[in-house]
Amino acid sequence: MSNIGIIGGSGLYQLEGVEVVKKHNVETPYGSPSGEIVEGVVDGSTCFFLARHGEGHKLLPHEINYRANIYALKKLGVNYLVSVSAVGSLKEEFNPTTFVLVDQFIDWTKGKRERSFFGDGIVGHVSVANPVEAKLQEVMVQSCEKVGVKYSKGGSYICIEGPQFSSKAESEIYRGFGASVIGMTNVPESYLAKEAGMAYATIAMVTDYDCWKEEHCTLDEIMKVMKENNKNAHLLLKDLIPNLDKNKFDYKKENIDAILTPEERLSSEQKEIVKVLKS
Repeated sequence: MSNIGIIGGSGLYQLEGVEVVKKHNVETPYGSPSGEIVEGVVDGSTCFFLARHGEGHKLLPHEINYRANIYALKKLGVNYLVSVSAVGSLKEEFNPTTFVLVDQFIDWTKGKRERSFFGDGIVGHVSVANPVEAKLQEVMVQSCEKVGVKYSKGGSYICIEGPQFSSKAESEIYRGFGASVIGMTNVPESYLAKEAGMAYATIAMVTDYDCWKEEHCTLDEIMKVMKENNKNAHLLLKDLIPNLDKNKFDYKKENIDAILTPEERLSSEQKEIVKVLKS
């Protein structure tokens, strides 16, 4: 199967205009995902949706079980995975309501997150040199153009631990790295997607200018931007899901030759994990 998966971030807890077919409660060797996974149909195309922060936004970024989320989606046959995330902008040109289709990540988390399916007897190494699948990003561009969403292609997403936002000094450091946007959730999510052999890409929805810019921004103003972003996200996904379904592509699965441990050394449980990841 080559199903389409959507992971929704802050403010995007469900998909509008979707005919719900089934709700899946998937258990994994890594525990439970953030919540039930909704199987739905958009204009005849099937997709699977998961709210990253759980129902009612109950999970902080470092509390999310990223491994369970990715594994559960892969177990349901997802190979094309679209991440939707709220971010702060680190560049003047990426003003609020811009959708930045990033192509790189910088990991600035602090080690609280389980970040690999490998370990405990399974040794593997996957390249994340190109964490975003360019062909999936191009399909996103097509849909952005079609529905008229303001977007920018390319850029780096720096992922911080949170839950606090940056200090001004930190924000300036990140700008010095050349990062485009800042968020708290796309690492290790994007790297795990590579370990699971998925084509992964991010829609980073800008809500504000982080704190580097001398521009006062009230919570009410941010909520208005998030409301506008989420309206545009629904509009975009309604086109993107059937567009992707009709234009599925082949891509390189980085995990195929990644595992170094001989199969005969793996337990039955480990063999099942490897089977799911390589499916």
